[in-house]
Amino acid sequence: MSGATRASEESIQKHSKSFALASRVLPDEARVHAIALYAWCRRADDAVDLVPREEQEVALNTLSSELRDVYMDNALDDPILALFQQTVRARALPIRYPQDLLVGMEMDVRGQRYDSMEQLLEYCYYVAGCVGLMMCHAMGVKDERALANAVHLGIAMQITNICRDVEEDWGRDRLYIPDDVLTECGCAGLADRLGRPFPKAARYPVAEAIACLLDEAERFYRSGDAGLTALSWRCAMAIRTARRVYSSIGQRLRRVDCDPLAGRQYVPLSRKLVLLTASIVASMTELPTRLSRGGGSAVSIPTRVLSFPDDVLPLEAHSESLSRPKHE
Repeated sequence: MSGATRASEESIQKHSKSFALASRVLPDEARVHAIALYAWCRRADDAVDLVPREEQEVALNTLSSELRDVYMDNALDDPILALFQQTVRARALPIRYPQDLLVGMEMDVRGQRYDSMEQLLEYCYYVAGCVGLMMCHAMGVKDERALANAVHLGIAMQITNICRDVEEDWGRDRLYIPDDVLTECGCAGLADRLGRPFPKAARYPVAEAIACLLDEAERFYRSGDAGLTALSWRCAMAIRTARRVYSSIGQRLRRVDCDPLAGRQYVPLSRKLVLLTASIVASMTELPTRLSRGGGSAVSIPTRVLSFPDDVLPLEAHSESLSRPKHE
């Protein structure tokens, strides 16, 4: 294992224990590429979030310049960038997807306000859905229709993160719950109060809004599930584990009535291990069906490049069962 790969694994252990657990069951090659992608995404996120606000735009410009160097095949001194470059080469990763991630970061830097659910879904694509597409290149897919499902799974996970982190985000002068959802719950214009203490009167309306967002996340999780059969069984096992851990965060939020001030909800290791075991069983159960469809464990690198929103929304238009024949 290279020093860069080891450092990347340590980053995953520190910042995303859920992904770290899921990644352990990936095949070796897919695991190396998934770790490289995660490490680059983490590095980019930290480069913006861990500097003063007045320096964030410069940080974004630096990330864009580095990305050009990666894709121009220039020599790179940074080990994480060099590792990411190897994955870009080996897995034919389109530049659009990492560029899309930087667009999502720019939305945070400029203090994007979210008036509608459509605007929130756009943000979720740019910070998470495009990561699902990158992971499709890392792991390979048997059916490119599953690319849209991967986007939906990333969106679902990001909505869950938003629901979990309302209080933390408020402390950073950020509010992702759309105003149209807040208005329906009796709390219109809440974003106008950013920069001040979280208003006590908003506590229960925001809890209702969180519950609404969790319902929306479940719709996207179900579509994400439909794409798992396009992955090899071990990759499907890993993604299924991560999905179940994330959706369990939503379940724990519901246990505290989605109260935004109840403290950060997390899934304990014992529960994660139960979910991992259930994912192993589910993936093993799928093996006869996979074999009957032919193709064994063969995978391929996607050639289609998706764009938002046409290729992924509305949800229903891109959630057909992969068991159906491809359209001619």
